[in-house]
Amino acid sequence: MIKDERIIGTLEELEAFINAVDSGVLGLQGAAGIAMATNNADGRRFVAVLNENHQLLIGRWVTEEVFQNGQEMVRKGPTKH
Repeated sequence: MIKDERIIGTLEELEAFINAVDSGVLGLQGAAGIAMATNNADGRRFVAVLNENHQLLIGRWVTEEVFQNGQEMVRKGPTKH
């Protein structure tokens, strides 16, 4: 797992992160899905990139606003321009 302490604070940053995962720019091997999640220890929200076994490959913290408003983007993918 890659530990990344950067925080995604806008929907544009979330979209850029999803696009980076989808395009392979991050170099993640075996990435199978992206999900929003909550850390059980402290309740912080994050976006998770998972492998086929639902194991975390990389997670990036998100603000509560991004968590609430970005779930549809994570579910369906960024809007194509």
